Parts: sequence; structure tokens; C-alpha cells
Amino acid sequence: MMGLNEYWLRWTSGMGSGGMSMMHIFWLLILIAFFVFLLWLGRREKSCFTDHQDPPLDILKRRYAQGEISKDEFDRIKTDLKS
Repeated sequence: MMGLNEYWLRWTSGMGSGGMSMMHIFWLLILIAFFVFLLWLGRREKSCFTDHQDPPLDILKRRYAQGEISKDEFDRIKTDLKS
């Protein structure tokens, strides 16, 4: 019967000279997964802020197309936005 200490030593002893132990491989995979998660989170946060914001000129064009404002109002607001 193998004791807990012997099992732990076999698990962490590695694969011979120059080889990485199983614990090193485990922690390396955890570290890689963590960085992939951070990259995914950064892209997700960036897209949350940019996807839902319409430029003012696009909003103005949509309001004009829906008939909410007249041609004169459209032209006046458009010149105000460009200045």
C-alpha cells in the first residue's frame, strides 16, 4: 500500500532528467487559461462600450428618415454637428 507521501512524490517527481513534473504542467496550463480568460474579458469589455453607441449624424439621419424632423431641421442640426 502506497502512502500519501509516496504518491505525492511520484506525482511531482517528473518524467526523468530534464522533464517537467506533472505539477509544473498543471500550473502552466492554469496560467495559460488565466491569460486566455483575461484576453477574452478585455475584448468583451471593449465591445460592450463600442457596439451600442451611434454617432450623432447617424441618429440624425434615422430621425429624418422616420419623419420625426423636417428637411430644414435636418440641415440646421447637421451644420451644427459639423462645426
